[in-house]
Amino acid sequence: MRALVQRVSRASVRVGGELVGEIGPGLCVLVGVTHDDGPAEAVKLADRIWGLRIMADDEGVMNLPVSATTGAVLVVSQFTLYADTSRGRRPSWVAAARPEQAEPLVDAVVGELRDRGALVETGRFGADMAVELVNDGPVTIMLDV
Repeated sequence: MRALVQRVSRASVRVGGELVGEIGPGLCVLVGVTHDDGPAEAVKLADRIWGLRIMADDEGVMNLPVSATTGAVLVVSQFTLYADTSRGRRPSWVAAARPEQAEPLVDAVVGELRDRGALVETGRFGADMAVELVNDGPVTIMLDV
């Protein structure tokens, strides 16, 4: 599994103009799934997101995990994180898992984060989503598990 984690001052996702998820300060996490991922990777990814020390402490230093601050996480499925751009100009998506494999694993990451105490909002799997965010810092981290 792969996640692009962004520290945000706010983030939201809309589907067809309808607001389906919104957070204030916290993390916006784009999650991609590949073929050999399973439940163990979902648990590991949730642990890494929840404990990632990129939130500012009282001195403004990236020293705290989101679990010690707002607990807010917006999770959006993102198969394009597994794009292969090594040949030509058109990306290949063969490394991305099929929806029937990916959706339950993205849901598992969301469930694991909620089990840890996160206030999780989500996009809508498979939908054409409009994600809006204000990257705080900017801080953007790629996680692979």
